[in-house]
Amino acid sequence: MLQIVLLSLQGVVGMTIRQLPSAALEVPAEYAAAIVEMHARYDPVFGERGVDILERLQVFQIFSSTWFSVGLVVLIISIVACTLDRTPRLWRQCADVRVVQPDPFFDPKLPDRALVSGGGVEAGAVRRALRARRFAVREAEVDGVRYLYGDRNRWSKMATLLTHAGLILFLVAAAVTSRLGFEDGILIAEGESAPIQRVGSEGLLYIRNFAFEAPGIETGQPTDFTTDLAVYRDGQELVRRTIRVNEPLAVAGYTIHENNWGMAPNVLVSDADGAPLWSGPVPLTDDAAGFPFGAMIVPGRDIGLQFLLRRAEDGTGLLLVLPYRVVGYRDDGTPIADVGQIRPMLLEAGDAKTTAGLDFTVGLMGFNQFVVLIVKSDPGLPLVWAAFGLLIAGLLIGFHMPRRRIWARLGRDGSLALVARSDRYVDQEREFGRLIDTLVDSRAAARSSSA
Repeated sequence: MLQIVLLSLQGVVGMTIRQLPSAALEVPAEYAAAIVEMHARYDPVFGERGVDILERLQVFQIFSSTWFSVGLVVLIISIVACTLDRTPRLWRQCADVRVVQPDPFFDPKLPDRALVSGGGVEAGAVRRALRARRFAVREAEVDGVRYLYGDRNRWSKMATLLTHAGLILFLVAAAVTSRLGFEDGILIAEGESAPIQRVGSEGLLYIRNFAFEAPGIETGQPTDFTTDLAVYRDGQELVRRTIRVNEPLAVAGYTIHENNWGMAPNVLVSDADGAPLWSGPVPLTDDAAGFPFGAMIVPGRDIGLQFLLRRAEDGTGLLLVLPYRVVGYRDDGTPIADVGQIRPMLLEAGDAKTTAGLDFTVGLMGFNQFVVLIVKSDPGLPLVWAAFGLLIAGLLIGFHMPRRRIWARLGRDGSLALVARSDRYVDQEREFGRLIDTLVDSRAAARSSSA
């Protein structure tokens, strides 16, 4: 129980404090950038030194941390040891059955006992009454005394092994997912492609976004969000399908969910001779004063471009271009901008402009959209379903099929002694009383028929 409490506390920490994305745990550059973001988020709370300590303690990667993994392994070992310790005792309780019990066992002064004196109850009546209640009946006779034993749900106690196996599989699934699972967000504009795995991986998978549609978006009340998506492996198309927010695409062990969307103006940057320096959509992933905002660095130049999307009074889309000069880079690779030295430009679709201080032209070819796709691979998922099935089966059997046992002794004088035993989920007093009523009624019926 202590181990479960400690793991639960670690899980609460992992759900409360933002965790590093899985890609950051694989790529050192992304890890450094993610840690810088953690400092920006948590330095006001814990201080810079405190965040460094939390990083060393792997608090930002709880579910793949050494502490969590050791805890899972120790808990698995503990559950296995507990199961192995209990199994022989459970087996003996289910397998070892004594039909013949000593006389003190039937003492009516003990609880859950009954004595029907006066004779008239036959062994056949007891047998029929037990079988009518789905008891398996065994019989024996010793020195003229008849013993009957009824057992219902004899092996139900063994269902606890299913429950324990389910718990073990849950823990194994958690370990497999934390170590081998993959989850990442991919931002991809219309007409663009992006790899799912790390470039250079064998059998590389990549996604292509053919089109994003949001009918009714111009009215502010879209009726749907769909993405025409295709997945390729080594240049061969595996599947192409239109996905929605609640209709993910499953392919090659990955599940692809539509998560978010935004605007991506199609920009063309050309040098003085008209040669393209950049051509393609620029996703506006941030927000400035309530308007979509994004930025890019012009290839081969120390100039960056900030983009702010506006809308004219007539509904025409306008792109405000704010050039800036890059004067350095921060530790996480983000540029240090010298803003305000170059005049901004306002573009409509089809425009191409330049301004003093630039040796290139910025053109707006049109407006596209981008989508954010969440790509997940969870090799532990089959284990989770198997664990769920075992756990539910064990609980259902344990709670809805409790064991019931009845011992009956027919003495040489015709008296009938009864003993009832059952698991705690049974209303034993009611069931035992009904059995006694049935046997008494059978005796009365036998006497009336003989009369």
